Amino acid sequence: MSTINVYQQNPSANVKAESPLHHADLASLVGKGRKSAGVTLREKKFLGHLTLRGDGHDPAFASGVKKALGLELPVALTVVADGQTSLQWVGPDEWLLIVPGGQEFEVEQKLRAALEGLHIQVVNVSGGQTLLELRGPNVREVLMKSTSYDVHPNNFPVGKAVGTVFAKSQLVIRRTAEDTWELVIRRSFADYWWLWLQDASAEYGLSVEA
Repeated sequence: MSTINVYQQNPSANVKAESPLHHADLASLVGKGRKSAGVTLREKKFLGHLTLRGDGHDPAFASGVKKALGLELPVALTVVADGQTSLQWVGPDEWLLIVPGGQEFEVEQKLRAALEGLHIQVVNVSGGQTLLELRGPNVREVLMKSTSYDVHPNNFPVGKAVGTVFAKSQLVIRRTAEDTWELVIRRSFADYWWLWLQDASAEYGLSVEA
């Protein structure tokens, strides 16, 4: 039996951390947009991002995930959530788990304990990506400018999540409420997408929240 080296990757010391959009200095833009902005942007930074792989058709895997997370294993192109914890289907044997920052290690331990004996993989990818929340009456128009994927409510209801081409690159779009969408973006493209979203939102007005 192989040994898995699971260790705390989030240091407990007072170490300075920078989010993928640190250099955009979003905090300095809070309150400076239009009062009636059609799009409100917020970086949900420093959350824990984990990829989980396993056999979704195995009842033991599904029940183990439910035991560890309190969430049902989502089916294709969906995301389920409870507070700041969400679990999103990525592929037939892969899911993206997002948890409050600092809980990654504890959650990984719970998953491995609940899924012991099964063929699984859990990887902490927190440092490589972040989450942008877009809220407001004109978010769908901004998305229509940015992706060829059909974001009409009939095709993209609340609870749906897809990986798709966006602004000539790729990311994940998730719809979490009637007027709220999330973008799961990679660190290496964070500045590019921030510039894109500023331009795409200009005609509707863009405000930034902390």
